Amino acid sequence: MSVILETTKGDLTVDLFIKERPKTCLNFLKLCKMKRYNFNRFHHVERNFLCQTGDPTGTGRGGESIFGLLYGQQAKYYEAEQVPVLKHTKPGLLSMVNVGDNMLGSQFFITLGDNLDFLDKEHCVFGEVVEGHDALLNINEAICDENHIPYQDIRITHTVILDDPFPDPPGLEIPIHSPEPTKEMLDSGRIAADEDINDMEGKTAEEIEELIAEKEAKARATILEMVGDLPSVDAAPPENVLFVCKLNPVTTDDDLMIIFSRFGKIVNCEIIRDRQTMNSLQYAFIEFDNPKSCEDAYFKMDNVLIDDRRIHVDFSQSVSRLQWKGKGRGVEFVGGKAFDPNKEDYKMKDQPKREQSKRISSDDHPKRYAPQQRQRDFQPRDQYRGGREHREGRDGRDRREHREDRDGRDRREHREDRDRRDHREDRDRREHREDRDRREHRTDRSDIDNRGRRGGERDHREDRYNRDHREERHNRDHRHQSDRRERDHKERRRSPERSHKQEDVSAQKRIRRSSSPKNSHRTK
Repeated sequence: MSVILETTKGDLTVDLFIKERPKTCLNFLKLCKMKRYNFNRFHHVERNFLCQTGDPTGTGRGGESIFGLLYGQQAKYYEAEQVPVLKHTKPGLLSMVNVGDNMLGSQFFITLGDNLDFLDKEHCVFGEVVEGHDALLNINEAICDENHIPYQDIRITHTVILDDPFPDPPGLEIPIHSPEPTKEMLDSGRIAADEDINDMEGKTAEEIEELIAEKEAKARATILEMVGDLPSVDAAPPENVLFVCKLNPVTTDDDLMIIFSRFGKIVNCEIIRDRQTMNSLQYAFIEFDNPKSCEDAYFKMDNVLIDDRRIHVDFSQSVSRLQWKGKGRGVEFVGGKAFDPNKEDYKMKDQPKREQSKRISSDDHPKRYAPQQRQRDFQPRDQYRGGREHREGRDGRDRREHREDRDGRDRREHREDRDRRDHREDRDRREHREDRDRREHRTDRSDIDNRGRRGGERDHREDRYNRDHREERHNRDHRHQSDRRERDHKERRRSPERSHKQEDVSAQKRIRRSSSPKNSHRTK
């Protein structure tokens, strides 16, 4: 025996347990035939547990059985059937609600979870859903408040009896049409079942984009709070902190302090640096004492040229200075002290001990990392110096180092060119010698034939030995000359004055040798 329950979430086809629960099935079928379940809403929905309906008032305290309609208030409820025992073992089982003392009325619920054994002795199972489980899943996913009441009404719109084996009791008047719902039944204070929920209706495209971005930001903040990266969902970055990026590596904290201090009092200014090398990461945070100064700097300093770099300015999105004080006690903003251009103690010195233990002062970095870095990477920055003079000195040092590197590269290239030239000359001499050997070999062979084989071979070996000896001496002299030229070139590159002195000494020796008596006698 089947009944179709048409709901706002879909149709549910129910099979009734006629043999096991005849009285309960009679009550349910006749109430469906009297249209008593039409427009009843599911007033209690618990996800993966149950959804309850059957109360015309929608409060969970109303509803009466078919016997109460026929025989009066003394028969409003009837006693539940307990034999045989039917258990709540799976989703989709229909069970009558026990109103007390094992009495039943018109309210029933549908299970949404497995193995609900604790309901077996209290409530009476009388049917199951055989079709429409997708509608049951939609009901299970309904959004409810803390009292498990759905924000949008879910109602039974109509009931259709496919088969009724029970005869109608005397005095039962079946309505021809479905009765109209009363105003009290429809006025639940919730979103109507047929109402289209559209938050974007009547808004412009910009407002819709802003609303979507706000929802996405809130969802991300919730996730960050769950993983522990945010102290609370409502935590927001301070409005008086400015983010500056695309800085020149030579720009210092003092430079930014002086440049941005014209917009207002600066509480703290810090260029973020590498922990080991203390080199600038080319972005900084500037904290003003009020949001108005921060806004003025944002509108005036974006794309401004500082140290030959176009900087970018934006409001800070960092919450690193928000310190969580504990559950229910909120957060505390850890800031610095006001900036005075005439003083040098504007750095953050009144920090908590926990943070001071993590931070290494600029004076300790040269001692700690001196073996790893060059000395110029650890210039003390606790005293104000002329930024331009400091940069000019550093630029001059960089130019000298670049010039030395270029000279070294030129020397390497010169040496490589000389090696390639020597290699070509050796190859040419070797080919020339081989050609000459082949010509001489042909000549010698003809001579040997004329003079005799034995004497010709001995002469040929002597000639070849003498020729090889001369070539080896020539190559040795050529290598000595190349090495001497290279040494002279290095000496001239290393010390021009010394080379000039050597040339002067050589010239004096030549003059002295030419003016000696022996040479003068030879000249005569």
